[in-house]
Amino acid sequence: MSGTHTGAEQRVVVVGAGIAGLAAAHRLLGRGARVTVLEASDRVGGKLLPGEIAGARVDLGAESMLARRPEAVDLAREVGLTDRLRPPATATASLWTRGALRPMPKGHVMGVPGTAAALAGVLSDEGLARIGQDAELPRTEVGDDVAVGAYVAARLGREVVDRLVEPLLGGVYAGDAYRISMRSAVPQLFRAARTHTSLTEGVREIQAAASTGQRTGPVFMGIEGGVGTLPLAVAESVRARGGEIRTRAPVTELRREPAGGWRVVTGERELHADAVVVAVPAPAAARLLRAEAPGAAAELAGVEYASMALITLAYRRAETDLPEGSGFLVPPVDGRTIKASTFASRKWGWIDEENPDLTLLRTSVGRHGETEILGRDDAGLVEVSRHDLLAATGLDATPVATRVTRWQDGLPQYPVGHHARVARVREHLAALPGLAVCGAAYDGVGIPACIASAYDAADAVGQIHGEAPHDVRDVTATR
Repeated sequence: MSGTHTGAEQRVVVVGAGIAGLAAAHRLLGRGARVTVLEASDRVGGKLLPGEIAGARVDLGAESMLARRPEAVDLAREVGLTDRLRPPATATASLWTRGALRPMPKGHVMGVPGTAAALAGVLSDEGLARIGQDAELPRTEVGDDVAVGAYVAARLGREVVDRLVEPLLGGVYAGDAYRISMRSAVPQLFRAARTHTSLTEGVREIQAAASTGQRTGPVFMGIEGGVGTLPLAVAESVRARGGEIRTRAPVTELRREPAGGWRVVTGERELHADAVVVAVPAPAAARLLRAEAPGAAAELAGVEYASMALITLAYRRAETDLPEGSGFLVPPVDGRTIKASTFASRKWGWIDEENPDLTLLRTSVGRHGETEILGRDDAGLVEVSRHDLLAATGLDATPVATRVTRWQDGLPQYPVGHHARVARVREHLAALPGLAVCGAAYDGVGIPACIASAYDAADAVGQIHGEAPHDVRDVTATR
């Protein structure tokens, strides 16, 4: 059960095989550790899920990754996907608001404009005039944190929030802009709010700095075959490097060993390791940490999640005539059911090329606190999606295939004070050498942010090496 080994043979258990857990395992293996990944479900990948509809390959979860952060694209290249990386075929999108599809404004930071003119056509004349008052208002204090919607509304008026900030943030967090933390969700705006009296002036400074940085290349990136193929490729690389991945292996207990190291119980087996990376959603992490880190567990148990559903539809190409662009967002204030639609065949050239007789698109429904819409059956969600698509685009054809993918508690919420909660979690865990957490519940919900948190966790436990390490191998439980 235990034995001696060199420093390069640290034994690590990773709990969870979403992209964060797999990225942590990949990094640890690259540094010479022996790694076992335990996943409760029957597959790897978490919220990244490749699938098909009408014989066409599609994503049934996240379908793009931010390319301006390097972690996701770099990992894709490391695991052999360089030749399959694809930018969107079009970056043009729309807002379905005030009864029409309107071009998505440019010149804003998460919906916050540098000038009123940037939102012309989206806001009313009164809304545009209200933005102009920002320069005359006294300073709005933000303290240690503030809700994005509350601060922006105070400076620029509610119409900016309701028509643009809300749908953009909702597309990322499925949350409420008037509850979401500006410090955690839009940190560049928070920094600007602390150093500028005028918000629009701060936005213009952010834009000028970005322009000076001369960042080139696409903002987002996809993968031929779907972003859902990324975790599959990482898992293949983990196994090729000697790592073990077990699915249908829920972890029920995590305990510190008296002599150092950790005991991990899954089913009727025990694993013993020098270190553990917990890469599961906050509620599951709270259950695992309750015995050894009750303070961290209590904090994580308080993290709220939003549920959502994706409705994928396939149409005969000859029967569709969609507007230009990659799709549209829908402000909740307009009272529609869907919150967004992606024209997948327009957005991703590889989907268009592989399926010349089909048009593929998807809608999304569900925001934090919404329960009625997600309580409908699959046919009901298809029906409301078709109803809204008809109103927005005129699409009246009958789909040849539909597929509904439900993500129960899929997106962690970042309310005001989220950064402080995360800091408290890490403070509690700092007293437990060889234990780290990572994933979407901490420093960002996007794929690059999840990978970055995984690398931080891997680096943290990689620095810990007990005096009496243990092999990661099964021991029949005698409980």
